[in-house]
Amino acid sequence: QVQLVESGGDSVQAGGSLTLSCATSGIIFSTCDMAWHRQAPGKEREMVSTIDEYGRTSYLDGVKGRFTISRDNNQNTLYLQMTSLKTDDTAVYFCAAQCLYFGVQKTYWGQGTQVTVSS
Repeated sequence: QVQLVESGGDSVQAGGSLTLSCATSGIIFSTCDMAWHRQAPGKEREMVSTIDEYGRTSYLDGVKGRFTISRDNNQNTLYLQMTSLKTDDTAVYFCAAQCLYFGVQKTYWGQGTQVTVSS
Protein backbone atom coordinates (compact mmCIF):
# COMPACT_ATOMS: atom_id res chain seq x y z
CA GLN A 1 0.00 0.00 0.00
CA VAL A 2 1.44 3.34 -1.06
CA GLN A 3 1.35 6.15 1.46
CA LEU A 4 2.60 9.72 1.21
CA VAL A 5 2.09 11.65 4.43
CA GLU A 6 2.86 15.36 4.55
CA SER A 7 3.54 17.22 7.75
CA GLY A 8 4.96 20.53 8.91
CA GLY A 9 2.22 22.85 7.74
CA ASP A 10 1.41 25.67 10.11
CA SER A 11 0.30 29.28 10.44
CA VAL A 12 3.16 31.74 10.30
CA GLN A 13 3.67 35.43 9.76
CA ALA A 14 5.06 36.83 6.54
CA GLY A 15 8.81 36.57 6.48
CA GLY A 16 8.78 33.39 8.51
CA SER A 17 10.01 29.93 7.65
CA LEU A 18 8.63 26.41 7.59
CA THR A 19 9.91 23.02 6.59
CA LEU A 20 7.48 20.52 5.14
CA SER A 21 8.11 16.79 5.18
CA CYS A 22 6.60 14.00 3.14
CA ALA A 23 7.15 10.53 4.55
CA THR A 24 6.60 7.78 2.03
CA SER A 25 6.07 4.05 2.13
CA GLY A 26 5.14 1.39 -0.38
CA ILE A 27 7.26 2.89 -3.17
CA ILE A 28 10.88 2.49 -4.17
CA PHE A 29 11.52 6.06 -3.13
CA SER A 30 15.03 6.38 -4.52
CA THR A 31 13.82 5.63 -8.04
CA CYS A 32 10.87 8.03 -8.01
CA ASP A 33 10.78 11.63 -9.15
CA MET A 34 9.26 13.71 -6.37
CA ALA A 35 7.48 17.02 -6.31
CA TRP A 36 5.69 19.54 -4.16
CA HIS A 37 2.49 21.10 -5.46
CA ARG A 38 0.17 23.60 -3.83
CA GLN A 39 -3.40 24.71 -4.18
CA ALA A 40 -4.63 28.02 -2.89
CA PRO A 41 -8.34 28.68 -2.29
CA GLY A 42 -10.13 29.25 -5.57
CA LYS A 43 -7.04 28.48 -7.62
CA GLU A 44 -5.79 25.52 -9.56
CA ARG A 45 -3.11 23.26 -8.17
CA GLU A 46 0.38 24.34 -9.26
CA MET A 47 3.76 22.70 -9.18
CA VAL A 48 6.09 24.35 -6.69
CA SER A 49 9.24 22.29 -6.96
CA THR A 50 10.53 18.99 -8.27
CA ILE A 51 13.50 16.76 -7.58
CA ASP A 52 14.25 13.77 -9.73
CA GLU A 53 15.87 10.52 -8.72
CA TYR A 54 19.27 12.00 -9.55
CA GLY A 55 18.74 15.03 -7.34
CA ARG A 56 18.14 17.53 -10.09
CA THR A 57 15.73 20.24 -8.99
CA SER A 58 13.36 22.77 -10.47
CA TYR A 59 11.29 25.56 -8.96
CA LEU A 60 8.30 27.73 -9.69
CA ASP A 61 9.62 31.18 -10.54
CA GLY A 62 7.88 32.78 -7.59
CA VAL A 63 9.65 30.58 -5.04
CA LYS A 64 13.16 30.52 -6.47
CA GLY A 65 15.68 31.59 -3.90
CA ARG A 66 13.19 31.14 -1.07
CA PHE A 67 12.29 27.43 -1.20
CA THR A 68 14.62 24.45 -1.24
CA ILE A 69 13.54 20.93 -2.09
CA SER A 70 15.54 17.96 -0.88
CA ARG A 71 15.19 14.25 -0.39
CA ASP A 72 16.57 11.66 1.99
CA ASN A 73 16.61 8.33 0.21
CA ASN A 74 17.60 6.54 3.41
CA GLN A 75 14.54 7.86 5.22
CA ASN A 76 12.25 7.73 2.15
CA THR A 77 11.32 11.31 2.90
CA LEU A 78 10.91 14.46 0.83
CA TYR A 79 11.39 17.95 2.25
CA LEU A 80 10.57 21.50 1.33
CA GLN A 81 12.34 24.27 3.21
CA MET A 82 10.43 27.49 2.85
CA THR A 83 11.87 30.84 3.89
CA SER A 84 10.81 34.45 3.49
CA LEU A 85 7.23 33.28 3.29
CA LYS A 86 4.68 35.57 1.69
CA THR A 87 0.92 35.71 2.04
CA ASP A 88 0.72 34.42 -1.54
CA ASP A 89 2.32 31.18 -0.34
CA THR A 90 -0.83 30.36 1.60
CA ALA A 91 -2.12 27.06 0.23
CA VAL A 92 -2.48 23.38 0.86
CA TYR A 93 0.82 21.76 -0.06
CA PHE A 94 0.85 18.28 -1.54
CA CYS A 95 3.71 15.96 -2.24
CA ALA A 96 3.64 13.71 -5.26
CA ALA A 97 5.68 10.74 -6.39
CA GLN A 98 6.12 9.70 -10.01
CA CYS A 99 7.44 6.19 -10.14
CA LEU A 100 8.25 3.99 -13.10
CA TYR A 101 7.54 0.31 -12.61
CA PHE A 102 8.12 -2.11 -15.48
CA GLY A 103 7.69 0.68 -18.01
CA VAL A 104 4.47 2.00 -16.49
CA GLN A 105 4.52 5.43 -14.83
CA LYS A 106 2.34 5.87 -11.77
CA THR A 107 1.69 9.01 -9.79
CA TYR A 108 0.85 9.02 -6.11
CA TRP A 109 -0.34 11.94 -3.99
CA GLY A 110 -0.39 12.78 -0.35
CA GLN A 111 -3.37 14.27 1.44
CA GLY A 112 -1.83 17.70 1.84
CA THR A 113 -0.75 19.98 4.64
CA GLN A 114 -2.03 23.51 5.19
CA VAL A 115 0.34 26.46 5.13
CA THR A 116 -1.13 29.81 6.13
CA VAL A 117 0.95 32.98 5.95
CA SER A 118 -0.47 36.10 7.52
CA SER A 119 0.67 39.69 7.12
